[in-house]
Amino acid sequence: MIVHRLAFIVIVINAVLSFAQVPSPALLVLNKDDNTLAIVDPAENKIVGTAPTGNAPHEVATDGRSAFVSNYGPFQPDQPGNSLSVIDLASRKETRIDVSPLQRPHGIEFADGKVYFTAELSKAIARFDPQSGKLDWLMGLGQNRTHMLVLTKDLKTIFTANVQSNSISMIERSSGPEQWNQTVIPAGKGPEGCDLSPDGKQFWAANSGDGSVSVIDVAAKKIVATIDVGTKHSNRLKFTPDGKQVLISDLGSGDLVVVDTATHKLIKRLHLGKSTEGILIVPDGSRAYVAVSGDNKVAIIDLKTLIQTGEIATGRDPDGMAWVGR
Repeated sequence: MIVHRLAFIVIVINAVLSFAQVPSPALLVLNKDDNTLAIVDPAENKIVGTAPTGNAPHEVATDGRSAFVSNYGPFQPDQPGNSLSVIDLASRKETRIDVSPLQRPHGIEFADGKVYFTAELSKAIARFDPQSGKLDWLMGLGQNRTHMLVLTKDLKTIFTANVQSNSISMIERSSGPEQWNQTVIPAGKGPEGCDLSPDGKQFWAANSGDGSVSVIDVAAKKIVATIDVGTKHSNRLKFTPDGKQVLISDLGSGDLVVVDTATHKLIKRLHLGKSTEGILIVPDGSRAYVAVSGDNKVAIIDLKTLIQTGEIATGRDPDGMAWVGR
């Protein structure tokens, strides 16, 4: 009896320790083929916990306590995803939020207590309130395959990349009864990965279909430059925190492309493996994590030397990532 009680106590203690084991900072990685979120200790480059998600999770955002995941669903046309996962990082408990009739949720961001996300098949963007557990705002854009979204810090402007419409939507808050106004800006072929420069003056979109990057002047609301970066299928694009460089993942070649933002010149091309996808740059700009989905790993890049310094086996088909802490 005493042995059984001791064994039970050990199990309980281990469970409590496991729940409390959320490192700070922490790297969150989605594994699309495993339907899981991996919690990684970046100091040790190892997984310290996992949590379930919906089917084929693609992107993740966080408020530091919870992770918000867009469950895109498998690529079969008759099986679109229609849910978000809200995951308590301490307990690893998932709550599934049905966002029907919205379909194919994808790009996702957390800001000012709310979760903003795209719904590709519905040609819309929407907002989820974690406090009420409900959607509290929806806007139709009329663009095909609205994929990623980027928010300005003041939440007065939202940008989306619309892959099959070859366009960028710039959605601005107004004081009128319509509240939001959309400007559709033509881009290159298949804009997908995108980001706003740290000073808010330029929006860059990597075009997956023609190996170019469209540089948009935010004030003028038009393309002011097109850069040929020679990618086979650009997937994600991220500015470094100082705004001096842009990182682009090339799903087609497995490369990471680094571009100088001032000169628009290619600085370096690193081959990381098979199918590079998600990019996360840590807040201090010292390193980047790049999901190499075809090799089931995340590559670690030193941004001072632009050299790969390590890798983390996170699960099958890693992609979207988020950062907890500073």
